[in-house]
Amino acid sequence: MTSIDTFGAKGTLEVGSNSYEIFRLSAVPGTEKLPYALKVLAENLLRTEDGANITADHIRAIAGWDPAADPSIEIQFTPARVIMQDFTGVPCIVDLATMREAVTALGGDPNKVNPLSPADMVIDHSVILDVFGRADALERNVDLEYQRNGERYQFLRWGQGAFDDFKVVPPGMGIVHQVNIEYLAPTVMTRNGQAYPDTCVGTDSHTTMVNGLGVLGWGVGGIEAEAAMLGQPVSMLIPRVVGFKLTGEIQPGVTATDVVLTVTDMLRRHGVVGKFVEFYGAGVAEVPLANRATLGNMSPEFGSTAAIFPIDGETINYLRLTGRSDEQLALVEAYAKEQGMWHDAGDDTAHDPQYSEYLELDLSTVVPSIAGPKRPQDRILLSDSKTAFRKDIHNYTDDPEGAESAAAPHSQLDEALEESFPASDPAELSFADDGAVVPNASNGNTGRPSKPIKVSDPERGDFVLDHGAVVVAGITSCTNTSNPSVMIGAALLARNAVEKGLASKPWVKTNMAPGSQVVSDYYEKAGLWPYLEKLGFYLGGYGCTTCIGNTGPLPEEISKAVNDNDLSVTAVLSGNRNFEGRISPDVKMNYLASPPLVIAYALAGTMDFDFETDALGKDTDGNEVFLRDIWPSAQEIDDTIKSAISQDMFRKSYADVFKGDERWQNLNTPEGDTFAWDQNSTYVRKAPYFDGMEMEPAPVSDISGARVLALLGDSVTTDHISPAGPIKPGTPAAQYLDSHGVARKDYNSLGSRRGNHEVMIRGTFANIRLRNQLLDDVSGGYTRDFTQDGAPQAFIYDASQNYQQAGIPLVVLGGKEYGSGSSRDWAAKGTSLLGVKAVITESFERIHRSNLIGMGVIPLQFPAGESAASLGLDGTEVFDIEGITKLNEGTTPKTVKVTATKDGGEKVTFDAVVRIDTPGEADYYRNGGILQFVLRNMIRG
Repeated sequence: MTSIDTFGAKGTLEVGSNSYEIFRLSAVPGTEKLPYALKVLAENLLRTEDGANITADHIRAIAGWDPAADPSIEIQFTPARVIMQDFTGVPCIVDLATMREAVTALGGDPNKVNPLSPADMVIDHSVILDVFGRADALERNVDLEYQRNGERYQFLRWGQGAFDDFKVVPPGMGIVHQVNIEYLAPTVMTRNGQAYPDTCVGTDSHTTMVNGLGVLGWGVGGIEAEAAMLGQPVSMLIPRVVGFKLTGEIQPGVTATDVVLTVTDMLRRHGVVGKFVEFYGAGVAEVPLANRATLGNMSPEFGSTAAIFPIDGETINYLRLTGRSDEQLALVEAYAKEQGMWHDAGDDTAHDPQYSEYLELDLSTVVPSIAGPKRPQDRILLSDSKTAFRKDIHNYTDDPEGAESAAAPHSQLDEALEESFPASDPAELSFADDGAVVPNASNGNTGRPSKPIKVSDPERGDFVLDHGAVVVAGITSCTNTSNPSVMIGAALLARNAVEKGLASKPWVKTNMAPGSQVVSDYYEKAGLWPYLEKLGFYLGGYGCTTCIGNTGPLPEEISKAVNDNDLSVTAVLSGNRNFEGRISPDVKMNYLASPPLVIAYALAGTMDFDFETDALGKDTDGNEVFLRDIWPSAQEIDDTIKSAISQDMFRKSYADVFKGDERWQNLNTPEGDTFAWDQNSTYVRKAPYFDGMEMEPAPVSDISGARVLALLGDSVTTDHISPAGPIKPGTPAAQYLDSHGVARKDYNSLGSRRGNHEVMIRGTFANIRLRNQLLDDVSGGYTRDFTQDGAPQAFIYDASQNYQQAGIPLVVLGGKEYGSGSSRDWAAKGTSLLGVKAVITESFERIHRSNLIGMGVIPLQFPAGESAASLGLDGTEVFDIEGITKLNEGTTPKTVKVTATKDGGEKVTFDAVVRIDTPGEADYYRNGGILQFVLRNMIRG
């Protein structure tokens, strides 16, 4: 791309023997005072100035940025590259393959459909933890992964050969965001003789992890990512930037996870949706790169678009450790200093950029924390965790209060069982303070519901389960497995626990799924694997596993006890996502914790536990052991990191990163520029978005006679809308697979079948925890079908088919933060394919709002301070929406008139705010979606 260079910014940067073309920010007055992130955007505009989409006025606007102003100026940001994981990436490649056929049908050249920006996909979301707690867990899980996903992987290998600038990291190499920071991200990009800041968009909301490396990037929907691959800039408003000042140092016993949960809590309370967060201050230099990446990773959890650190000496140190070349290190430092993007801890605060808003955290004030039981922003001090659990458990069961401990300590288990069960019914038992089993009647009201259930498991022996039992303990996800301090800390804690004679409770499904193979290497060198394995934390896979919901089934006897007795059991994971219904269909309460605490909870076996006062068990001498007795010191963690981690580990792990193992290399891969679709495939099907498409879009129309498909509450996530986890037997998605001869054991997950729209439509709004308020006290993918007499309960998919056959459009009503969570394009695609024309909420999360527009669904908001409840809407009304047609005139209305008519004729009227925020988004909506817009422009071009 050639800039018209109005400001004369183009010049040359000499680094050693190399010479690069760059666009100097110093040519534009005002850029020197910008926050780091806006300097990156300013350079992007300078380099891509074309006089049409990107003009000199846009560049002047960002140089003259007013920190206090609300965002109002639209710019076109051109990311340097695109990164994908396989769950969200497979639909992208399906769509690109389908676009090739659509271009041909409309008389264009199919080879024009090629990434114009480099795109990398890391296959990390498909491994399921079927096997755990044994030495062959990794091999068996990967074998099962290939058995389930062979069709998808063949398709992706075809795409790697068919499309230019598209590379695939095969399964088993690591988690996308960790591979990104350890290998893929250059920090400063070089291409066609130019050097410029590395920027990226990704099909996973946690793309922001790379912000810790000074790389501006964030998650977008798969449909936006496809457009970016095809050369479309990302339309955005110049954002407000929140300056987050860091001071002080983390205290002993406090982890990076604790810092992240504290920052998440602070920023959620402050309100940063749609804003950039930028860390600054003298304390930045004291934050290790791994901790920066952990903070960046959690950006979606506190709602910001990005959460970035500037480039400094620590950035260079990390690039060196992870095996980048000396030439690259020299380029990054020289470029950052030349462009005023280098952060020098020695600078006084007079040189700090101006920010729109300010927050500050003294790292020395951070204390150990967890978050839960259903959202990552719901922080709980570890010291209050037992009390908080006892308050929350009442929302998950109607059982009477009565027990002091959720599961008997393992050391007392055999005696308790032998003494109590022969004479008593397990359902009538609870536990006293010392953990012994006693009848409920003598225990009285102790503040926690109780239902102790005896379980006899052939592999794990006899034990007792009760509400709060930790049945999943997973060290997983990129958030923390990229961070040596917490990973080494967890392993050292495991060593200390084993040496004290402690063991994980037998009902805990343990999981160790590192983000890269380097973690295994440094565990091996430090001699720590045997201790982790002794506690059941065998290597289960290099992938997201528990965090994405690929926890795999619980042991049969445990699952049966939980479901037969409606126990509210818990999961503890080191990941970033603990939404309802995500981790396991058997688990109602999910908690985020640092890797060391994940192991601690596996030892405790229950959330009803106070680590300060409750012993984890007894050592070999009979002395009580507390968490403080086995927690490793900061010095020991640091010493182990220095002795166990080397540059060679990274270079060895990534030497053949795209090659894959024998399984990958032996896949039977189709060839050709267009894909040969298999009509019998249940994994990969030709997408329907371009069926019947013509070169000129039809005018947009108002919506009349619409029915409500779902009336939903606050914090409805993309997990609720488009779950990624197991496919429940009997549901429409399962019925479809049954009809195609797929055995129940081979259902796999909804996430793995995102290349098949038939499965995904049926899985939309199908989360087992979804509460559609059109129905009373019903969870799951159900609604009322007003095409039938009496409007009976029906599956959402079945009802939508009836509505579409009757020509009745649909709307969805929601509350606050609608669409929060993962940047899941199928949450929008499925919504559109179900026949939903408008979604009306109190507020939207950024990516899902954009994705809805990208699929031709108009996002609307209730008037400020109003909601469905305050307006008296119960979802039985018929909706008419007037004013959308103004978009045909080239303008976007600020509001549209919504009229909801009740059965008796009473009308509720209000002006809904139109959340089409930029002219670019209006173009997408007028074209029926972003892909249709791109395709038409591609053919015209």
